[in-house]
Amino acid sequence: MIASDILTKEQIQYFSKRSDWAAARVLLGNWLLIALIFTIVAVWTNPLTIFLAIILFGGRQLSLAVVVHDCGHRSMFTRWSWNRFAAQWLAGVFVFSDARTYRAKHTKHHRLGGTEEDPDLMNYVNYAVARKSLARKVVRDLTGITGVKIFYYAAKGLGPKAVLQWGGAHLLLFGILYATGHGLLYLMWPAAWLTSHMLIIRLRQAAEHAAVQDLFHPDPRKHTRTTYARWWEKLLIAPNNVNYHLDHHILPSVPCYRLPEFHAFLKENGHLEGAELRHGYWSVFRRLVLPPGVIKEKYAQQLQTDRNLH
Repeated sequence: MIASDILTKEQIQYFSKRSDWAAARVLLGNWLLIALIFTIVAVWTNPLTIFLAIILFGGRQLSLAVVVHDCGHRSMFTRWSWNRFAAQWLAGVFVFSDARTYRAKHTKHHRLGGTEEDPDLMNYVNYAVARKSLARKVVRDLTGITGVKIFYYAAKGLGPKAVLQWGGAHLLLFGILYATGHGLLYLMWPAAWLTSHMLIIRLRQAAEHAAVQDLFHPDPRKHTRTTYARWWEKLLIAPNNVNYHLDHHILPSVPCYRLPEFHAFLKENGHLEGAELRHGYWSVFRRLVLPPGVIKEKYAQQLQTDRNLH
């Protein structure tokens, strides 16, 4: 299924229309939240605020990663040069990412989604898993094991140029905090990336494509999910409307700030009948765990039965 199967040319143009002001508001809003978290900890520095900040920063780092994603689709700003600049220098370097490399890989994800050639398949193909298996993954994420591994392979694969760019960006962030007399607070940022961020991106990726109706079906309504996020879930795991992932796969050119409107249109016109739509991330996460004593094949059959009744 492609967008032109269900949308007219005029509808595609309408929902793909970009706004520099809207894009700037999204980007500025992400950084203002980051600044606010740093400010709160600077004013009330104690173990509790530091702990909460590390959790929240994991979600804010995801918001920057989503900027890299959206700009990679050229769907945030009207000009390609602005998308490219924002993706790399206002987002990517702060979360140890390279916008150009990510864009090339992600293009393949959209082109090959629903097939065994999907380059992101390893992130969600094995769900659901046993409870102990998921617990081990969570422990690895929260203890930094996953983060160190990802950083090592990213640095090795992208090379010294990328590492220097990351170093410059993080030196700038440290310098700003140091100038305000709170340089040590910078450590919360890499601590969050190594811990809470790793768990958040694992759960986000699983929520988008894991334990769906048919992971190897060409129709994104079968292999991709949209999740209705609560306000606090938007802070942690669904920034910048990234929870409308099915809608994004139907028409990747829709800017993130227009996805709610696009989703409402698709639903109102019956284009999402039988699609993977879930209310709240907890309802999704429960599907990632095999009930005790249940084999994976039987669980998959039960999931399909539940969806047919939904």
